[in-house]
Amino acid sequence: MGSLNTPNFITKLSALCLKKTKMQYRHQSNRRPTAPLGSRILTDPSKVFEHNMWDHMQWSQEEEENAKKKATENSLVKVQSEDQDKYEREASKYWNEFYKTHKNNFFKDRNWLFLEFPEILPEKLRQEFKTEKISLEHTKINNDSSFSLKNGMFEEGEKYWEKNYGSGSTAVQEYVYNKNQVKALSANPQGKKCGEELGKVESFPGCDATYRILEVGCGAGNSVFPILKVLCNTPGTFLYCCDFASGAVELVKSHSSYNSAWCSAFVHDVCDDALPYPFPDEILDVILLVFVLSTIHPDRMQGVVNRLAKLLKPGGMLLFRDYGRYDTAQLRFKEGRCLSENFYVRGDGTRVYFFTKDEVWNMFTLAGLTEVQNLVDRRLQVNRKKKVKMQRVWIQSKFQKPLLSLHNPEESTKRHPCK
Repeated sequence: MGSLNTPNFITKLSALCLKKTKMQYRHQSNRRPTAPLGSRILTDPSKVFEHNMWDHMQWSQEEEENAKKKATENSLVKVQSEDQDKYEREASKYWNEFYKTHKNNFFKDRNWLFLEFPEILPEKLRQEFKTEKISLEHTKINNDSSFSLKNGMFEEGEKYWEKNYGSGSTAVQEYVYNKNQVKALSANPQGKKCGEELGKVESFPGCDATYRILEVGCGAGNSVFPILKVLCNTPGTFLYCCDFASGAVELVKSHSSYNSAWCSAFVHDVCDDALPYPFPDEILDVILLVFVLSTIHPDRMQGVVNRLAKLLKPGGMLLFRDYGRYDTAQLRFKEGRCLSENFYVRGDGTRVYFFTKDEVWNMFTLAGLTEVQNLVDRRLQVNRKKKVKMQRVWIQSKFQKPLLSLHNPEESTKRHPCK
């Protein structure tokens, strides 16, 4: 893949980040953010139709109660059990039909990913954002974008890193350790052989990479290609992407920007624990799980998260964004479309669940991951032409796999491919 031209994608992102330096960045886990995610705050209700989206909306008690009432009403009549079995059994068929109908025209490219999840970027690119080394020439900011980013995000991340891993942390064979752990590893003959054993692992796509990302539920590539646009000129990076709809994977592979030297797209059902991934466990730096888990039956979600957690290397990050409880999409369902509590089927046979942040926290912590961020993102979306207001609710989370403990040699042997 060729080199990036200026202005390029990172240039645009950098300009957006630096232009909004007066805005504080939201990075709080369990309480109201000190500042909203975006800069567009609705302070005068009479101006609600001046923009398409308003950030960080606060619901009144009445609005909350009305939303609960609507959700209760539209879930009174459940889909018959035989039909529920059909939707579960034929889930891939319905998504294949979806992509056959819409191809890559339904969803927009997620160019906001790096602003919400800078952890997608390798450390070098993150540092370029922080130190303002990226050129701002010929940059155009999309005024409809309500996202902002501040260097404070990186400072917050550094504080988290130092608190959990120590200021003297370092990387050894793609794992991150503090000073004491490095000393223990060096003194362990088995630890010295880890690199040799890793080299003996059978070749797989991206085996030569030092920074690896997996997007689960890649669809038609609306996250894949914005990511590749940035990473294609970064040596040592590799992107995996999977979907259980073969039609979606074919759309990705047939895209003009797809290149197997940088990316591997494959069909995979994350609900099937017996299906192997085309790479070993514990090699991923980042897993992207965006509007995917909600399509899976609630009874199977924990198993999916558990399996994905095994793919992360110690210190790796799982980035999550999905539908939140009482989002407009949930309240618009008609009676008879509810499968189970907060789980619905659309007219095209695809399904969707609406989360609370507590449910998300429980799932990821049970999988052994540690919370970095877990918040409810409420916005007001506006159709100015039709004068319609829609309360959008999303859950956004970041969970990290704890670093390997070297206090237990047996555990070290299990986690590392060393004998």
